[in-house]
This record gives sequence, C-alpha cells and structure tokens, in this order.
Amino acid sequence: MNRKYFGTDGVRGRVGEGCITAEFVLKLGWAFGRVIHRTTTGRPKVVIGKDTRLSGYMFETALEAGLIAAGVDPVMLGPMPTPATAYLTRTFSAAGGIVISASHNSYEDNGIKFFDENGMKLPDQVEHDIESLLDQPLTTVNGPLLGRVSRADDATDRYIEFCKNTLHLGTDLSGLKIAIDCANGAAYQVGPKVLRELGADVEAIGVMPDGININKGVGSTAPNALIDAVISSRAHLGIALDGDADRVVLVDEQGDLVDGDEILYIIAACRYRRGHMDGGVVGTLMTNLGLERGLAAMEIPLVRTKVGDRYVIEAMKQNEWTLGGETSGHIICSDLISTGDGLIAALQVVKALRISGQTLSEARHGMNKFPQFLINVPRALPDHLHHPVVVKAVKAVETSLGDSGRVLIRPSGTEPVIRVMVEGIEANEVKAAAEQIASSVEKAVSIS
Repeated sequence: MNRKYFGTDGVRGRVGEGCITAEFVLKLGWAFGRVIHRTTTGRPKVVIGKDTRLSGYMFETALEAGLIAAGVDPVMLGPMPTPATAYLTRTFSAAGGIVISASHNSYEDNGIKFFDENGMKLPDQVEHDIESLLDQPLTTVNGPLLGRVSRADDATDRYIEFCKNTLHLGTDLSGLKIAIDCANGAAYQVGPKVLRELGADVEAIGVMPDGININKGVGSTAPNALIDAVISSRAHLGIALDGDADRVVLVDEQGDLVDGDEILYIIAACRYRRGHMDGGVVGTLMTNLGLERGLAAMEIPLVRTKVGDRYVIEAMKQNEWTLGGETSGHIICSDLISTGDGLIAALQVVKALRISGQTLSEARHGMNKFPQFLINVPRALPDHLHHPVVVKAVKAVETSLGDSGRVLIRPSGTEPVIRVMVEGIEANEVKAAAEQIASSVEKAVSIS
C-alpha cells in the first residue's frame, strides 16, 4: 500500500519544510482523532510524549488542538522516551499514543509516531485512513463534545517503576558503576534515575538538553563521548541511548563498542542457559553473520527481515518469538514491552552479566563478529542491480566467499543510492570485494 506521508517510522522531516509544519501537525492530530472515534465508544483519550527538540513544544500544542477539535482528550506526558509512551498508552487505557520525535536525527528535524491502544505501531490500513482524512476539510465537533486536555504528572515515576520491575523484584545493582549517555534527549531524566534506584553508581552525560543539542556529539550515534566517560570514570560498562531512547549501544569496561547484534547475542545466550529462550531471534539483512553462527551453536534459529524495526516486530509476531532487533541497537523484548526500548535492553544485558558473573567484554566475545564493509554508491538506481557487469561482479565475489561470507546489495529506500555490503572472515578481502562490486555499480551507472 502506497503511503503519501507515512514512512516506516511515522511522519518525519525537516521542520518548516515539506509536511512537517505546525498546520500539518494540527491536521494530523485531528485526522488521528477522527479515525480513533470510529473504533471507540464514548470520549477516547490519547497520550502524547515528546523528546527535547525545541520544535516539540510547537507540535505538542498543534496535536493537542487537533485532537480536541476531533473530540479526543489529550493526556500530556512531557519529555518521555518513545517506548515509555507506548507503555503508558496501555497503562492509561488510552485509545492511542503519539510521540513527537525524530529519533537519532539532529534538532532541525522532527517527526510524529503513532501507537494503537496496545502500544503497537499502526497497521498500514489505519495509516491509510489517516492520510485520506488529511485531504478533507477540518471540521470541529460541537462545544460540549470538544476534547479536554490533562497532564499525567506521575508518568515519569510509572515508567521508572516499570523499568525496574523488568528485572526480578529485589534486584540490586550495587557495586556496579555504569556510565549512561542520554543524548540530551527524552531519557535524560528517567535513564539515570532507573539505574540509581536499582543501586548502581551512575556517571551520567548527555543530560543537559537545551532544545538544540539533542544527539549533538552524544548518544548512540556518537559513542565516543561515552567511551571517554567509561574509561575516565573506570565504569564497568556504558549505556548510550539515542534521542528518543528506543535504540541503544553499549561500551564495555575496556572502552570497546558493543552493537545491537552483540546485545541480542548476550540476551539470547542468558535466556538459553536459563531455559527461558522462547523460540528464535529475528534480525535484519544487515545482521552480522557472527550472530547467526553464535545462535546456531545453541540451536537457536535466526530469521532475517528487511531493515527497519517495523519489519522485525512483524516477523516476531508471525513466529511468536519474543526477541529481535537491529545492528543499530533497536532491540525488542516483546515479553517485556511492545516496542524497541533501549533502556530495557540495556537492563537485560546487565541482568545477564549479574547472572553469569562475566564482564561485558567477556560476554560479548561469546560471538565472533565477521568483518563487514559497506559502500554507498550515489546516483545508482534499482535497475542498475540487474546490469550484466554488476551481476557478474556479485557472482564472482559470492563464489570466492563460499560459505564463509555473504553479499548484500540493495537500493536505498529514501535516496538514489545503492548500498553494497560484503561480509567475510578476512577484513582486507572483504574490503576489496566490496570495492569490486561498488566499482561495477559505478560502471553500470556511467554506461546507462
């Protein structure tokens, strides 16, 4: 189903450009409210969370006005991680949830994410229904039917208690020193509080948002700040969240980065050893071959999907599995929460370390990552993938790699770029192979 406004992660763009304007967001809130009224009785309510971007205040007010005009009661959460909004949608028995965030992007961007009453991303058909209303005139319900706004003053405390309770009651992290980088984003309050209330000694950075410094030199996409904090504070590990805290990467006690594939391995291995592994693991086309081999050694199957946590969650549902995620750090533990949650995933790793007695560096080396090399070829289109010179180069590399590696070549979903990824045992050979295929794509572009 073609979608005019919605991408795989809601509506997103540069503020003031394209569709991300206050007027559009007001209409979007109204359309969402109208769709909700079709499936609920009485006066529905919708919770609204946001990250720390300056434009979030403007869009928060616009969504509030749109929902009120549609006869829906907005419940304002204030700065709140995306997964916390999903959780609180269910906790408050709301008909839906909205997050104002552009995740790991810089402050100039913003976006709107929607959840249904179960804290799940909206089905395609619901997004289509919302889009169809955006082309219609905005109408306002009669006076007594107008929505009424309220603020959930206890929202932060509710989510903190939920996070703590995903570990066994009475779990004590005393003796652990943990550095946490909250990206100057949505988790700047809840992240350090959760760890401190569990007894950890916490070194917090990225907790001074000013509206324009979200993800700026900090967070999961800029982990050097956390690496420095772990080393300088002699922490046992570090946790780096992104702007809306739905993704996470870790840093071990030696200052080495631990990505989403390694996080999945550590959680899966802990559950396997305890007899709690429920089915297999869902990854993506980018998931490292080392994770697949590491899971296979425990007879845990891995299923790959297209890149995007939306597709990971869909495959988890289809297989009735409870663990999945992406290399970038979107980790979904669906037995605990309905969507990716960076803080919950980090706590699951901390739990695994407490149970095994291992350091993070020891736990991550249970799986051997294969070297990967990625090249983006500009001005390349999907048709170029079928050019004989490209097909020949891919076949030659795949033959050379055999069972000890793989090739992934795919078009970008957002720009005229072909992404070439080669994975294998020897880093130099992988790099040379990727460059060989990328050169063939460039040749195909020049020929056409």
